[in-house]
Amino acid sequence: MNHPSQPRSRAASSAWFAEALGHFPGGVNSPVRAFRAVGGDPFFAVSASGSRVRTADGDELIDYVGTWGPAILGHAHPVVVKAVQEAAARGTSFGIPNPLEVELARRVKARFPSVETLRFCNSGTEACMSAIRLARGFTGRDGIVKYDGCYHGHADSLLVEAGSGALTLGTPDSAGVPAALARLTHVLPFNDVEALEDLFRHRGDDLAAVILELIPANAGLYVPRPGFLETLRDLCTRHGVVFIADEVMTGFRLAPGGAQELLGVRPDITCLGKIIGGGLPVGAFGGRSDIMERLAPLGPVYQAGTLSGNPLAMAAGIATLDELERVNGHRRLEELGTLLDQGMADAAREAGVPIHWRRVGSMFCAYFTDHPVWNLTDALRSNREQFARFFHGMLGEGIYFAPSQFEAGFLSTAHTPDDLLATIQAARRVLARW
Repeated sequence: MNHPSQPRSRAASSAWFAEALGHFPGGVNSPVRAFRAVGGDPFFAVSASGSRVRTADGDELIDYVGTWGPAILGHAHPVVVKAVQEAAARGTSFGIPNPLEVELARRVKARFPSVETLRFCNSGTEACMSAIRLARGFTGRDGIVKYDGCYHGHADSLLVEAGSGALTLGTPDSAGVPAALARLTHVLPFNDVEALEDLFRHRGDDLAAVILELIPANAGLYVPRPGFLETLRDLCTRHGVVFIADEVMTGFRLAPGGAQELLGVRPDITCLGKIIGGGLPVGAFGGRSDIMERLAPLGPVYQAGTLSGNPLAMAAGIATLDELERVNGHRRLEELGTLLDQGMADAAREAGVPIHWRRVGSMFCAYFTDHPVWNLTDALRSNREQFARFFHGMLGEGIYFAPSQFEAGFLSTAHTPDDLLATIQAARRVLARW
């Protein structure tokens, strides 16, 4: 196995990617994996455990992507693997109600008081798409509000000034979205109370829902200013607009009750995913019972899924949440995050490189800018060429950060202080070469 500091030969990954280009658009099955934002070709992973990913080229990387968030316990945690194996032995899918659905729902509701009833689905995209349809069916209105830079999956109504992979590719408005549908989506700048109040003053009674990431993590990572979410909650209540919190990334990660626990806000509907499936495909949306009861079979809003409540995902989610609680995971993650904060800030200062480092709990982002970042406009001012240089420098040191300025990084309970010290030392070496 190559030492992390040695130059890498990626012959095996290059061969796999060359064939993949003939099978998949761009050679990948999700756009940001293509490395278009940072240049070069992606590596291929063959296994992962704990805080490490092993590549087809025989390299071992300290991983801060964590399968884009779900791996809060690290990769292939023995408790989760055992739960999935035992569930698979009983049957990989039923298409029939099973007790694990009830067990996981019980755990979700215990940690999210705003979720009175819920429904499982198969992805965060599906959860957000379904929540929007439900809000329209509940209110009888068509208009929705989203925030620039917030990514809620690839449903048509939501791919308007989106974040995540859409930003990575430089195409925040996707082709294939009907103009008539896009006109029903009002896009506001995050943290802009004045714009929010003005829209509600003129269109509040036409709106079905506002959907946003309470802490946006698909344009890097930034946080709400004091009073912003409180104003949004008040306006939604006064105008009968459904407040949808997208906690697909932040749910169970920033606190047991997600960002809404951290920030003290109560949405009408919450969208979840990632961690609640323990690394398997999963999504969920839930909230006020009077809204959720509009779903079929009780109401006229149709939503269904063959693999919804799949026993493998349910088992993995139960095991993940129980283990996270057993080891007091959030306290450990905060300790690790504090160590990473201090070290990365020191490395940037010593090198004289302007980096705006942002961390919330176990999520982080390094913007290459000397200005604070509060919204998408601020994020777009960061130096993406410097980020790409940093990304490849760190990858050459055996550290895998997300291959885009506009993606958050993730810590796991499997990361050790030694992992973080190795990462900080690598950052010192990379930045010192500038």
